[in-house]
Amino acid sequence: MQINHPAPDFELPDLQGKLHRLSDFRGRIVIVNFWSAECPHSERTDRSTMTCLVQWGGEVVLLSIASNRSESVREVEEAAVTRRLPTVLIDAEHVVADLYEAQTTPHAFVIDRQGILRYRGAVDDVTFRQRKATRFFLEEAVEALLAGRLPKLIETPAYGCAIVREI
Repeated sequence: MQINHPAPDFELPDLQGKLHRLSDFRGRIVIVNFWSAECPHSERTDRSTMTCLVQWGGEVVLLSIASNRSESVREVEEAAVTRRLPTVLIDAEHVVADLYEAQTTPHAFVIDRQGILRYRGAVDDVTFRQRKATRFFLEEAVEALLAGRLPKLIETPAYGCAIVREI
């Protein structure tokens, strides 16, 4: 999967079993975020992402994708409600995580209004050595697209908890 090329379409159920396709959101900016109920990095970045999402209004959609084999639907649902996430999709067999080559939670992908992948990587610059965020890569990418520009930074290494593919 390459930056500046069409993002692969997918279809996954939400917590109520309703199916959602990426292509259903064409015309809006979409954040596809591989996400975990258990990962403290997902929990930390959910707060900053949700703050931005409110500011961006309906122009930006957040699809949080739960791909960890080790997390139950109940556990995912409890975390989603607590963190007030709008749409959490279940990828129990990590098919979409594999399609997108997602390695961690969080691992963010920003797709423009035409369905083109414009950014992939970390939400912010927190790492093992840098514990406090000073730069918000996801926010920068979305803000650029909202302003009609391409993001200056198109890829960063994802940082967080490994996606659990085997139990």
